[in-house]
Amino acid sequence: MTHHAPTVSFTLNGEAKTFVTEPDEKLLALLRREGYRGTKYGCGQGTCGACTVMLDGRAVYACILYAQQVEGREVRTIENVGTLDEPSEFQTELINAGAVQCGYCIPGMVMSATALMENEPTYDDEIAREYMDGNLCRCTGYEKIWVALRKVLDRREAAAAAGQKPDAHPHR
Repeated sequence: MTHHAPTVSFTLNGEAKTFVTEPDEKLLALLRREGYRGTKYGCGQGTCGACTVMLDGRAVYACILYAQQVEGREVRTIENVGTLDEPSEFQTELINAGAVQCGYCIPGMVMSATALMENEPTYDDEIAREYMDGNLCRCTGYEKIWVALRKVLDRREAAAAAGQKPDAHPHR
């Protein structure tokens, strides 16, 4: 009797992919093994947010999700949000605010903020804090991260009020 390794098929950053996986492999381990290293290993218990990815448009912890759970679904990682040459609006504001120190938590922060901006019609502080709540940072004290996020959210709300669609890359 031959043993066939299980596979998982899902959309990753807009592309259909199939990977060989172990039955107990977590999504985080699969992503990192396959070269998507922007998603970080932090606590391994779903409490720090370093591993945050988007699953079907919602921010989730990849460290506690089994790879098999994403079968047929859509996963987005930090590699899908911005590039070094063309960072996202929030990534640009994080840099401008001096909010990035060691940078380990930043991919998860960006993914949570992306989920916020893509899922919510308004960005009041309570809603924004709820989205960002699961992301821990040991370096910054959060103030500069919050300033950067609020700047982006305020600009998007002003654009929406003026009937404009927010530009994902305003600095091109």
